[in-house]
Amino acid sequence: MDLNKLTIQEANEGLRNGNFSSVELLKACLESVKANEKKIGAFLNMTENEALEQAQAADEKIAGGEELGLIEGIPIAIKDNMLHKGHIVTAGSKILEDYNSVYDATAVRKLKEAGAVIIGQTNLDEFAMGTSTENSAFKKTKNPWNIKCVPGGSSGGSAAAVSADMCFAALGSDTGGSVRQPASFCGVTGLKPTYGRVSRYGLIAMASSLDQIGTIAKNVQDAAWMLRAIEGIDEMDSTSVNVEPVAAEFPEDIKGIKIGVPKEFFGAGLDSGVREKVEFAIKKFEGLGAEIRELELKHAEYALAVYYIIMPSEVSSNMARYDGVRYGKREKGKNLLEVYMNTRGKNLGEEVRRRIILGTHTLSSGYYDAYYGRAQKVRTIIRNEYINAFKEVDCIVGPTAPTTAFKLGEMVDDPLAMYLSDIYTVSANVAGLPGLSIPCGFHEGMPVGLQIMGNYFDENTILRVGNALQATTEYYKEKPEL
Repeated sequence: MDLNKLTIQEANEGLRNGNFSSVELLKACLESVKANEKKIGAFLNMTENEALEQAQAADEKIAGGEELGLIEGIPIAIKDNMLHKGHIVTAGSKILEDYNSVYDATAVRKLKEAGAVIIGQTNLDEFAMGTSTENSAFKKTKNPWNIKCVPGGSSGGSAAAVSADMCFAALGSDTGGSVRQPASFCGVTGLKPTYGRVSRYGLIAMASSLDQIGTIAKNVQDAAWMLRAIEGIDEMDSTSVNVEPVAAEFPEDIKGIKIGVPKEFFGAGLDSGVREKVEFAIKKFEGLGAEIRELELKHAEYALAVYYIIMPSEVSSNMARYDGVRYGKREKGKNLLEVYMNTRGKNLGEEVRRRIILGTHTLSSGYYDAYYGRAQKVRTIIRNEYINAFKEVDCIVGPTAPTTAFKLGEMVDDPLAMYLSDIYTVSANVAGLPGLSIPCGFHEGMPVGLQIMGNYFDENTILRVGNALQATTEYYKEKPEL
């Protein structure tokens, strides 16, 4: 039995029954890392010694007859933009390559309290700015299904690690689709919760009104169990909300569920192969008893433009602290201005600098009202449109990304084309809604993702709908040949 290929639910059952130990689960994952990391490049830092201690603690608890938590003793990875006490946390940037975290992000602390075994920290686009994990300052992560292709981004390392069975699940952050899009490209399940369900404390900020920590796992059930471990209000994050926890189990029956299908999600730019698989999944939902309704989201097409005004604006503000004086590396200079310029010029990548410049321009005198102010008004219109849509339907489905994973280097010199790969995911962040990506088939040998969006704090509905599809299809069980 390849223990690392089990789901969290299967591993949890096996641990409870004494079929194997947490240490054995950890060793199986480490063997996969040893065999595949050189060609995949999913991790920036492994924490084997600490993980072994956590696994041994779980085994001692089992031996003592104590109750086992849902993810206790399970090897988990975390994206390297979440603070991990006593470890270097880089956010994929040279400017932080020597930064040793002095505390845990709330989500990481909660994983530890839940008994998870943290196996390592995964690669990402620098400061989570990118959609292909090619913008990391340290390495390029490859897609386990085809190492000539990108894994998506910015949580590409987390998605690739789960897809290659290097861990059972992973945390990612999602600012415009950075959990869901790589999950789609790598054939795994990615869940972005409602903004505020999970604390952002200790998450290295990119765009604070859009960022949300999410979970990447092998199926819907596992993604939900991961979310149960990290959700909840946090006094250290004023945007976190006290709401009912997500369910631990979901019925496979979706009879009577109203599923909205926006025609705007099936327009020009959607690959015909992706369209075919998504439409097939929608027919499956109908066959399972769901009611399919066509929706019109008139302002959805503006979500990408709104996102690429608001996001760089917040990036420019959040990145101001990395100047060689307050945070990060410091380069030498004849005066303070030269220190700033040398530090940021040498240690921040091209994409990060591009977004800082865009955001600074947008927020500058004479442009603020024309761009940023107007974008915030359109953001409210988009949010209200979704609120009205959810009066008619229980969830909204469509493609996660317009294509399957593209080739490494294919879009590096075309930022606009790269940005367009977020076209279906950004509206969930703009509006603050929960979104789920699950595998719904393959096109030319590469995974296709189906996105399910829900109403505010109604993760249970999208997880229920996703679970129903996974109960009747085998796509999520397919494994890449490594």
